[in-house]
Amino acid sequence: MTNREYGEYIKQISPKSRHMQNMLRAFVSGGALCCVGQAFYYAFGALGVPGDMRGTAVSISMVALGVLLTGIGVYDRMAKFAGAGTLVPITGFANAVSAPAIEFRSEGLTTGTCVKMFSIAGPVIAYGVSASVIYGLILCLTA
Repeated sequence: MTNREYGEYIKQISPKSRHMQNMLRAFVSGGALCCVGQAFYYAFGALGVPGDMRGTAVSISMVALGVLLTGIGVYDRMAKFAGAGTLVPITGFANAVSAPAIEFRSEGLTTGTCVKMFSIAGPVIAYGVSASVIYGLILCLTA
């Protein structure tokens, strides 16, 4: 079999790309999660929460929603459909922390839940804090 024949064979047996469908699902799903966050923002405004506190209230609510949906198994089904759309930073982070904690709770509080809770999110936190310190030092030295 020549290289060309092999290339044709691979084209025939390879599944068709679904990039456009995946990108559309991610865009719509991520946008829907952001719309939920915006709805929380307006709801907190209607409840009289001051503007500078609304962002914090929305963040807390979205984290709680992400953990709740993970706990009842809905977030995983959403992720299978939406793909990267569920990685909207705050809900994706809540899922990344809570999913391993729930999965390994049978191993005990310390060696299961507490240890595994940061197996995915730990590097994100470490690099985020490190980058913040570096950027802060650069800002202090250049300002």
